[in-house]
Amino acid sequence: MKIVTIKNPGGFENVILSEIDNVVNPKPKEVLVRWHATSLNFHDYLVANGSIPVADGRIPMSDGAGEVITVGSDVTQWKTGDKVMSLFFPNWLEGKVSMAKTRVISGESFQGYAVEQSLIDENSITTIPEGFTFAEAATLPCAALTAWRGLFVEGNLQPGESVLIEGTGGMSIFALQLAKAAGAKVYATTSSQEKAERLKSMGTEAVVNYKEDPKWGKTLFKMTGGIDHVLDVGGGATMQQSIEAVAIGGHITSIGILGGRKGEITFPKLFFKHIRLTGIAVGSKAMQNDMIKAINQSDWRPIIDKSFGLSELAHAFSYQETGKHFGKIVVEY
Repeated sequence: MKIVTIKNPGGFENVILSEIDNVVNPKPKEVLVRWHATSLNFHDYLVANGSIPVADGRIPMSDGAGEVITVGSDVTQWKTGDKVMSLFFPNWLEGKVSMAKTRVISGESFQGYAVEQSLIDENSITTIPEGFTFAEAATLPCAALTAWRGLFVEGNLQPGESVLIEGTGGMSIFALQLAKAAGAKVYATTSSQEKAERLKSMGTEAVVNYKEDPKWGKTLFKMTGGIDHVLDVGGGATMQQSIEAVAIGGHITSIGILGGRKGEITFPKLFFKHIRLTGIAVGSKAMQNDMIKAINQSDWRPIIDKSFGLSELAHAFSYQETGKHFGKIVVEY
């Protein structure tokens, strides 16, 4: 079977495709999964380029979707043929977050899903949404679950409230789709006129070009009177403007560092706007199951920008690096 591993010290030239023997004989509480698709997240990009050091020979990719081939003797919740997807945190099944539950990360400290077959604990997978292809399902465990948690678990989004997404990466587009399905008003930022038109076609109320308007946060505050929920993906490059954009008493979810790990913020704005600022990283299995139930009650599908083969994973990362994508980049195998 085909497998991709990361050779130290990382870098796209060290994303290595090889062939190994098929996996057999699951332990009593394991399932053998034939993976069919994965999708690219910024976390996977950092693993691939060496920014996040991993063990030599680590299988990358935190997202996976596939079907159960066989099950261990004590497995009762899965059967051959079941369609399943992975967890970003294989040990965070439910309850409050803790170091113990989030220490193990798929594709980083734990083997990921850039492989045709692997054995996995029966508790470390969920079903996929009804009618979804493997490629569509593979976009959900990291990016979609992050958006779900930010909006509904931490934010308690209500119909009629407003949401700001930043850019057109996978998490932001999922946030747009989830928020619209919940009856919220969505605003967006981008630097591309073409992408702005696509965002408008998907139902955004307004789009601000952050390159043309460096003070886009103030612009959005004046336009809306303040946005209830801001999903910040830029970190150091965007947090100050996210604070400017958010409503009095609003909520900012800090999710990414696409624009840098460090930056300056104006603390009095946090105080006197009574802002709640929450940092999150993906979510639990229970949250993923709740998200799947909600998706099954909706009619939207993930936006897939481009698909690559497993042998093209390094090229997929190079494409991701350009920032040209709208939605998710997937790999099918």
